[in-house]
Amino acid sequence: MKLISSFREGDRISDIYLCKNKINAKTKAGKTYYSLTLQDKSGTVDAKIWDLSSGIDHFEAMDYIHIDGDVTVYQGSLQLNIRRARVARAGEYDPAEFLPVTPFDRKDMAKRLVELIQSVEAPYFRELLSSFFLQDRDFAREFVGHSAAKSVHHSFVGGLLQHTLRVTELCDFYSRQYPALNRDLLITGALCHDIGKLRELAPFPQNDYTDEGQLIGHIVIGYQMVMERIKDIPDFPEKKARELGHLILSHHGELEFGSPKKPALIEALALHFADNTDAKIQTMSELLDGAVNDTDWLGFQRLLDSNIRKTSK
Repeated sequence: MKLISSFREGDRISDIYLCKNKINAKTKAGKTYYSLTLQDKSGTVDAKIWDLSSGIDHFEAMDYIHIDGDVTVYQGSLQLNIRRARVARAGEYDPAEFLPVTPFDRKDMAKRLVELIQSVEAPYFRELLSSFFLQDRDFAREFVGHSAAKSVHHSFVGGLLQHTLRVTELCDFYSRQYPALNRDLLITGALCHDIGKLRELAPFPQNDYTDEGQLIGHIVIGYQMVMERIKDIPDFPEKKARELGHLILSHHGELEFGSPKKPALIEALALHFADNTDAKIQTMSELLDGAVNDTDWLGFQRLLDSNIRKTSK
């Protein structure tokens, strides 16, 4: 199988990929064409079918399709121009080969997450975390395999686990450097800050926004999940419940980035910085890994609002 990550300009491709998205579009001249996103375990690639007159069988988004095409570069990014396409037949492919996966061991990451939960001293916070990550087997199984985003960063199997662990470990570091931080509150907020993504995003292979995700979003969904679970914990301090809820609601930092509230607690500020650090560095890493040319400057990147450059060797 020719992995998408190994595509280079000029390659001729004849293989099977998951059609993640399919859009019927028109050229300026009014001619219909298909704009696709193809995926395998190594990543995604933009694809176009310009000529629909022959060699293109009917297929839909989320079908596994066998394609013949050529790799080109358009505006600095790889693009696959498809000449022939058909739905792949049963037995021609293994679905596991088409899911992007974290490069880190998920069992090791899950074990470290448990260690962080057990390090929380406040019994009510530890009981809340245990109720999600240790006692709720369905939640724990979904969490370990879920994505943290549709496309921007950590959009792979295990992405939510990887992101949550990195954010929590950053918060653990902050708590050792800044005595003003309430470590138990901060660690609990870090572990819970993105749990709403389990309902915001459909599981793989779709990994697309659910109706609930589009209408409400993971921040409010996660807040609701935590508040509902707190109701089942006797004598959970009301003030701590509000403070934890605030951390979840404010972790994007700014109203224009989707947070209903801006950080008002020092722990909320620390969580926002940790979340933003991991998201931005992962985004930059994925852009650098996906660079298709040997030039140092990679051009303007909308996600970072900046021209970005490779670090010199």
